[in-house]
Order: sequence, then C-alpha cells, then structure tokens
Amino acid sequence: MNYDDYINRTVADIPPSGIRKFFDLVSTTEGAVSLGVGEPDFVTPWTYRDCAVKSIISGRTGYTANRGDKKLIDEITRYCRDRFGLDYDGNETIVTVGASEGIDLALRTLVTPGDGVLVPDPSYVSYAPNVRIAGGIVKPIPLSASNGFKLTADALDRAIDKTCKLLILPYPNNPTGAALDRAELSALATVIKNRGLFVISDEIYAELTYGSRHVSIASLDGMKERTVTLNGFSKAFAMTGWRIGWLCAPRPVADAALKIHQYTIMCAPTASQEAAYAALRDGRDNDYERVEEMRAEYDRRRKFAVGMLGDMGLTCFEPKGAFYVFPEVEKRTGMDGESFAENLLRAQKVAVVPGTAFGSSGRSHVRCTYASSLKTLNIAFERMREFLKSIG
Repeated sequence: MNYDDYINRTVADIPPSGIRKFFDLVSTTEGAVSLGVGEPDFVTPWTYRDCAVKSIISGRTGYTANRGDKKLIDEITRYCRDRFGLDYDGNETIVTVGASEGIDLALRTLVTPGDGVLVPDPSYVSYAPNVRIAGGIVKPIPLSASNGFKLTADALDRAIDKTCKLLILPYPNNPTGAALDRAELSALATVIKNRGLFVISDEIYAELTYGSRHVSIASLDGMKERTVTLNGFSKAFAMTGWRIGWLCAPRPVADAALKIHQYTIMCAPTASQEAAYAALRDGRDNDYERVEEMRAEYDRRRKFAVGMLGDMGLTCFEPKGAFYVFPEVEKRTGMDGESFAENLLRAQKVAVVPGTAFGSSGRSHVRCTYASSLKTLNIAFERMREFLKSIG
C-alpha cells in the first residue's frame, strides 16, 4: 500500500522536531549529559500532587465542564489579574492541555487558509508547523543577536504584507531568553493596532524573568481586544507532565475556540486540573513563594552558564527570561550550530540543540537549557571546554 496517497501532504512535508532528534540521540548515548530539553528539574510540589491523588481516591474521575472546572477557572482569572493586570472573566478563559494545545487552538480558531502569520525567528519549534497545519502561511521575522533577539516595532512593520493577519509574540522567548519591557511592547502595540493585526501571545515563561517583572501585551491600552493570551503550569510550577494550561481571549474568540476544544479534547484531565488549582491556591496563600524560590535558583544557574560560556570564548548575550542560553558557536569553532551539536555529542557526550531547530536565524547558535542542577551544568560545560580545546 502506498501510504503517501493517504497521508495529508502538509503533515508529510513537516520535518520532525529538531529538539526531539537530539533527545533521542541522548537516550541511545551511554553517559550523555543533556542540556537539550527545556524541562524543570524540580519535582512538582507535594501539595499539588496530593490534591490530585485525593481527587482520584475520592472518585472524582469524570469529565469537567468543557471550558474547565469552575474553581480552577476562577483561580486562573484571579491570578491573571493579580500578577499581570489582565481583566479576563470565566467566559473568556479555557483550560487547555498545556500551552501547546493553546497554540494549536488559537491558530485553528483564527487562521483561514492563505492567511499570513508572522513568527519571530528564532522561536519555539511548534509555531511554524502549527501555522502550516492550520492552513496559514508562515512569515518569519529574522531577528539578530545584536539586540538580544528582540522583536522591534521597525522589524515588525517591515515584515507585514497584505496577507498578514496574525503575529505570534513569544516573550520571554525560547530559545533565546529574550524578554520585552513595557516600552518595547508599547511600540509593538502601536504597529499592531495601526496595521490591524491580531496577536497570539505565548507567555508560558512569564514568571521566569530576571531583573524586572513580565508585562503582558494584553494589559496595554487597546490590546486585550486583539490578543489571545496563552500560559500554563509546566515551567513556573514544575508541572510539565501534567499537561495543563490556559487560553484567555475576547469572548467571541474564546467561544469559537471552545467549539474546537469541545470536539477534539472535551476537557483537560480532571486530576491535572485539581493539581493546577492547588498550585494557584498555594500561590495565593503563600505569595508565590515556591515560584520565587525556583526563579532565584534559575537566576543562579543563568549567571553560572553565561560566565562559563564566556570563559570558553563563546559569545553569549545575557538572557532576561525563560531558562535557556543561546551562544554563538560558529566564530569560535568554524562550525554551524548543527555541526557543533553533533560533534560535541560524539566527542564529549553533551547534548545541546542546534539553533536551526528554532529557525534559520539561529544557524550559528546552539540552545543550552539551565533547567538542570549546577552540578549537571558544571559537568556539561567542563566537557564542552575540553571539546573546544581539542579543536583548537
């Protein structure tokens, strides 16, 4: 049987994730140390896990409302208001299966085949494939290390053409660690409003900023009405495997997205929703003490990683958010990011992700996560140092 006759051509033409490729290589390389996968090394706090366990023991194993459990929706809207000044209500909020479902849901809700979707380059690996799956046309906006890979109003304005309908705004950014302040977002908002764009703002790293608090673009004047805000529990609450997040949007957009969610997902897992409720309730009662502790630890690792890379002679700007460094390797080694990653893994059993996994603008870079312990980081960077010495 020729399966090419049956498989959707768009899906067939999408390459596998560059992150997963190196993750799979690590799993088959004995003694490898991975700085590849962006997953917190913290265990989900017991109070969150206990809430989920108790819900299962008590027999709460059925569906929740499609939109999500009301008590969790209420906590999400309160959290958004108190932490980021976002005034959403329960009818504008959907509990999703991670922010990843939120990305897919937002794109399928807003994209009509042929619509242009602006995507900063480099950025998270799933945006461009999901745009294509939704029938949109990816419009990369090349970014530069010269300004820390920040999207500027001028770059955005130049990239817009008559097909463009949406902008994906992924800050703090994976893989670069770039973050945008209020003034930078305000300049972008002016262009967005003047050019009639809608925004999908992926704020999964909103709690992981260093030196200043995150500003959500939907909190700026005139922007809530043209923004889908995505967030979740994976990064700041150490809940990656629970697959729980949320989407907030103006009521007409949220209602349209809910139709897709109803027919494809039904609802997010009930036990995960219980754990998520416990996480937000705990934060409310303890001023997000656990989140602050994790951020402080990531900050220590961030400074360590930047210092180690600098000592090796690798150019690396200081990330302002998330938990990644994005060093430039080609000037020092003569290798592009993919060659560097492959040779480093082969020679020293250290896994990093080539920058091209996140877009062509990352060609001369690699991404290293500092979501690992200082001990692991030290081992990995010492091996990288030996690799650099060996190539001269």
